[in-house]
Amino acid sequence: MSLPFIAPIPRNHLPRRLIQLYLGLIGFGVGAALLVLSGLGLDPWDVFHQGLARHTGIPLGTWAIVVGAAVLILWIPLRQQPGIGTISNAVVIGLVINAVLGNVPAPSALPLRVACLVLGVLITGAATGLYIGAGLGTGPRDGLMMGISRRGPSIRVTRTSIELTVLITGWLLGGTVGIGTVVYALSIGPLAHYFIPLLAVGDGPAAPLPAVDVVPQCVDA
Repeated sequence: MSLPFIAPIPRNHLPRRLIQLYLGLIGFGVGAALLVLSGLGLDPWDVFHQGLARHTGIPLGTWAIVVGAAVLILWIPLRQQPGIGTISNAVVIGLVINAVLGNVPAPSALPLRVACLVLGVLITGAATGLYIGAGLGTGPRDGLMMGISRRGPSIRVTRTSIELTVLITGWLLGGTVGIGTVVYALSIGPLAHYFIPLLAVGDGPAAPLPAVDVVPQCVDA
């Protein structure tokens, strides 16, 4: 049974789509948590989430869920319709981040921190291909950018403006900006460009979407 506020779910290859969606979201949460454990810098949205976490004591992953829900509310005036992947994105990634950070200690040795950074970026890139390739909906932050861009500004301008805003705000709140932020920004676009078409299901996206949460500067977390 379909819900009126949720985009129709494609029926072809549905089991694979669902498996791929949730593997991707879990992988994305693991990758994001590894970036946090590295202590070398996060993507813009997680800089913001971490800044909020440091000022409130509420876990980073929980803030990712709260912010994702708030962004979804902004979809309403933009007449954006979420998919099952959108709703799942807003919840699953944050839960996984909390689970990993709550059970895995941050390494102190620099080689291990660099390994966390590199592995986190690679896992996030592959996970992006999995959940976007499933074709069940973009993340909340991507939908916001797409909705705004349809009303005037280009995707590039919209994305850059929003992510610079959350990056600067997160940095002012104490979120970690560093070499990892730069590595993520430079690497995630090419990784998504490779993995999204490789992992597209059926008649899903055949090429990288123009506004996925992690291309080129960020995450949907």
